[in-house]
Amino acid sequence: MNGTLKRVAVACLAMFALLMVNVNVLQAVRAEGLSSDARNTRNYYDRYAVERGRITAGGKVILAQSREQKNSDFRFVREYPEGKLYAHVTGFFSPESASQIEASRNKLLDGSSADLLLRRSIDLFTGEPTRGANVDVTINPKAQKAAYDALRESGKRGAVVALDPKTGAILAMVSLPTYDPAELSGTDKGTVFKRYDELAADKSQPLLNRNIDRTYPPGSTFKVVTAAAFLEDDPSRDGQTVVDAPQVLDLPNTTAGLPNYGGAACGAGQVPLVFALEKSCNTPFGKIGMELGYERMEEQAEKFGMGTQIGIPMSVAKSSFGAKEDQAAVAQASIGQRSNQMTPLQMAMIAAGIANDGKVMKPYLVNKVTDAKGDSIEEAKPEELTEAVSSDTAGKLRQMMVSVVQNGTANLAQIPGVEVGGKTGTAETADGKPPHAWFISFAPAENPKVAVAIIVESGAANVGAEATGGHTAAPIGKAVMEAVLNK
Repeated sequence: MNGTLKRVAVACLAMFALLMVNVNVLQAVRAEGLSSDARNTRNYYDRYAVERGRITAGGKVILAQSREQKNSDFRFVREYPEGKLYAHVTGFFSPESASQIEASRNKLLDGSSADLLLRRSIDLFTGEPTRGANVDVTINPKAQKAAYDALRESGKRGAVVALDPKTGAILAMVSLPTYDPAELSGTDKGTVFKRYDELAADKSQPLLNRNIDRTYPPGSTFKVVTAAAFLEDDPSRDGQTVVDAPQVLDLPNTTAGLPNYGGAACGAGQVPLVFALEKSCNTPFGKIGMELGYERMEEQAEKFGMGTQIGIPMSVAKSSFGAKEDQAAVAQASIGQRSNQMTPLQMAMIAAGIANDGKVMKPYLVNKVTDAKGDSIEEAKPEELTEAVSSDTAGKLRQMMVSVVQNGTANLAQIPGVEVGGKTGTAETADGKPPHAWFISFAPAENPKVAVAIIVESGAANVGAEATGGHTAAPIGKAVMEAVLNK
């Protein structure tokens, strides 16, 4: 009898032990997976039970907010007052996913972050409902509107990003085509998912944030990096240093040469470096790249932030000078072609670094986060990412880029009463489409408050190569800089 009782007792203890293990596995190990499971309808309704915090620009302009619904299973619904203008900043908040700021700051916005524990405890004591934190972004609304309008008028796909060179704050970030986040933030899964599938299948890729999610060949805008490496290699050099500028540059191990645009000559075969940059000659910079070598060119690009994993807080695609090949490839990469691939944000960082005495600041999009009562949770702290070049070299590059705007291909970026520095570019593509038009810039040159990068995809149709960046992209940059400078 005692043996039977012992066996029953052991069996009961074993079952209790298994039950406790199962409870712990469910609550600890599988909790997150079960919570996010699409079949969990409670989680579906819970997403709309809390008033998510606002997303604002400049602390005043509301980019996203939650509106309470009466007599509905979904208490709060997300709305975007100027959805298309800020879509690639705010992102969307759908029944099962989110993007951009809505995703990267989700736990703050929905109030579940550990940083809001004290606020939740006070609300529990006072009986107030839980509300999410408010996220204020660094976007300058005037600059954002100017970028959006100017890029839209071009009738092309593309991207515009503007930075404060001294802090790294992102002042504008526009990607076209765009979409309306409200269409993906409703509560009807059938409607939302159908619309998402339509947008995802669209060949123009409106969901893509071209500033941070895609890389492009930077074309002649990259010549400022090649010039930086050349000047850093010998501090005695400056814009008046004479460089070789053949009509066609012979490339080793190939019968193909590297010509200037249209096979044109660049001066008389030897020209000052500043002239080569003003006219955007290919051969001097291809030759400089070969003479410096792959390692030196890649190192200089990395000093501007290339290859560094950056979060703004959204993750940014890594830019790359390209894999090491032969000298011919180095020459082509040194003029922004071959395997050279950069995001628009990376090119803006290059312009900003030159403007900021050679110091590249880490870009960021969130200015501050406050709880529902306005108490500060998080505030941006500008952080130096790298020192790309010396202050002396940065000064020489600024003078050369000012000359590009005053005397070269970027004259349409001139702003009365303001000294502007810039570089145009035209990047050939491998798909047979017209080249991309680029422009990077900063202003004012002596006390920079804004740096920009613009790409207009396939924006070079029926125009001369460097004139493309100058005629298509430079006016967009001018409009954004004028908005920041209140001109």
